[in-house]
Amino acid sequence: MTENEIGTKVIKCAIDLHKTTGPGLLESVYEEVLMKNLALEGLRVQNQVPVPVIIHGERYKFGFRADILVENMVILELKSVEQLAPIHKKQLITYLKLTKIKLGYVLNFGAPTMREGIVRIINGTL
Repeated sequence: MTENEIGTKVIKCAIDLHKTTGPGLLESVYEEVLMKNLALEGLRVQNQVPVPVIIHGERYKFGFRADILVENMVILELKSVEQLAPIHKKQLITYLKLTKIKLGYVLNFGAPTMREGIVRIINGTL
């Protein structure tokens, strides 16, 4: 399965979840339900995955955690805010660079519609 195929399933599950619940729940609720829905789609998912920082060959643990990692190929950063701030996108870009993963999504469940809350970020080219 490619990153784009995974992304298609992620977007479908996120939209379905948002249509069911609407905005306003805590990120942790969206995280747990989205993980279950992705697993039901046959995807391997992990949550709160440590993102190490390696500088000059030395590994540091600063407490970065990716909300959801799908198939070890796509990072999902979940938010539940009225409006995304530039830092939310930068956070995902940093995770993608540190892990060398190519594709990630910021999913803002606080947006009026899920389509308005989706930001796709590519680290390099697919």
